Amino acid sequence: MRALLPLALLAIAIPAVAAAPPAKEKERDFLAGRVAGKPVRCIDPRSNQGPTVIDEKTILYNVTGRRVYRTGPVGACPSLRPLTTLIVEIRSGQLCQNDMFRVLQPGTTIASAYCRFQPFVPYDRPKR
Repeated sequence: MRALLPLALLAIAIPAVAAAPPAKEKERDFLAGRVAGKPVRCIDPRSNQGPTVIDEKTILYNVTGRRVYRTGPVGACPSLRPLTTLIVEIRSGQLCQNDMFRVLQPGTTIASAYCRFQPFVPYDRPKR
């Protein structure tokens, strides 16, 4: 009976992992019905709901129900993946292009090497 318990747990876990949407699909869901605007250098960190890491190249900041900013790291940021925590160093009161951030993996206490932000591209829902 004890040997069957791990197999039963594994059978439950496999469908949950297989059901997770691919990163591009998740990004498409966030940006659906929105129109890309001109990239900006900085955004106000207090007016957003925090970052959502889509994949190793995409970070979304949801500012309002109407606007989402899309950014990513300059170059490679190998630790960046969904469910990680970003530790952002804000020096000017705004979150800006080239500001440094590090990534903290779930269950760890040591953050990654430094990464930098690209420009922030606003995606807005069209006015009705």
